[in-house]
Amino acid sequence: MDMYKIKGGKVLSGEVPISGAKNAALPIIVASLLADGETVLKNVPDLKDIRTMLQVIQCLGAEYDFNTEKNVLRIKVNSIKNAEVPYELVKTMRASYYVMGPLLARIGEADVSLPGGCAIGERPMDIHLAGFEALGTEVSLDHGYIKARAASLRGSEFKMRTVSVGATANLMMAAVLTKGKTVLDNCAMEPDIVDLGNFLIKMGANISGLGTERIEIEGVKKLQPVTYTVIPDRIEAGTYLIAGAATRGSVTITGAIPEHVGACMDSLSEMGYIIESGKDWVSVKPGKVLKGTMIRTLPYPGFPTDLQAPIMALATIIPGINVIIETIFERRFTHVAELRRMGADITIEGGVVIIKGVKKLMSAPVMMSDLRAGAALVVAALAAQGETEIRRIYHCDRGYEHLDRKLASLGADIQRVKGGGM
Repeated sequence: MDMYKIKGGKVLSGEVPISGAKNAALPIIVASLLADGETVLKNVPDLKDIRTMLQVIQCLGAEYDFNTEKNVLRIKVNSIKNAEVPYELVKTMRASYYVMGPLLARIGEADVSLPGGCAIGERPMDIHLAGFEALGTEVSLDHGYIKARAASLRGSEFKMRTVSVGATANLMMAAVLTKGKTVLDNCAMEPDIVDLGNFLIKMGANISGLGTERIEIEGVKKLQPVTYTVIPDRIEAGTYLIAGAATRGSVTITGAIPEHVGACMDSLSEMGYIIESGKDWVSVKPGKVLKGTMIRTLPYPGFPTDLQAPIMALATIIPGINVIIETIFERRFTHVAELRRMGADITIEGGVVIIKGVKKLMSAPVMMSDLRAGAALVVAALAAQGETEIRRIYHCDRGYEHLDRKLASLGADIQRVKGGGM
């Protein structure tokens, strides 16, 4: 397996373009199954998760052509030929469960293996299944597969017991072709959900309330394929801002939506960094005095849990005390042990992490445990003294397009080494 070799201490400087949002592109790709014909998606990032999802829709009967140089994806759907997504595809990516909504809407059945993906705590499927049942679906578990059957979906009101991005997306996709009115309460307000909703609306869906806790959907008989551009990735945007901050550099992200990274910008500003922004760009550079702050992860528009690990890596070298409270996923601290190997002073008390800033992190061999933990190790390595070897970088391949190339363009000394071991 490949690994990164990063010689730390290089000050990052310059501009870096932001790729399309993985967490918006994945459900949008699946939503293309809702209409026969050719859908054209622009600004689709070339990521491992995207390619896995393309295999998923292909096994259901779709055809695709992905121009990775132009980030243009063409998906052709003639009919849904299969209702089963095998474990071999689902085990590497939880988002495969998104196919349940479109499959139930189109053919009234779905057989999906219980999902895999990053082991970062509970991301319960029960909210998805309870919502499908509210729409008239019978759900059972058989030999590791979720089997859903619906002779005829019907509009209904459903309140999610907790905010769930995945369930919000899945139920929206099921409801757009469901007869009658569906009302979803306690919905996710993430930009990725709004982007999916806007895509469905362009296809002909009748949806109101996007970006609020209450989404109303009037079912329509048919949707049409369209051409659509995916929004930029706010998590990638925040990661590059944090990487620039960790090296005390001056970095500008371009092709971004500043509003989507507002919570990250606020936290960096509280740490003492100077943040500036324009219509589609944000820049970061160090202020005169850096200091600790408190960060609590929350659903959008709060601080995203997907940036908790990268900003923790930054916090390890900020003078004073930083406190990070994780409220979304209870076990999202797998990066802590690896950061400690690099000299970080971190204490965990339940869902609260206390970080005492050190003057310098030291290089060490470390290993990625999941996608965002991997980004944290990259941030730490960029700031550390010496050369850090990071293994299992396939995790970052799932969510960061051309990470090593983009960092190198900013001045980082980073190499991707083939066959780097476990």
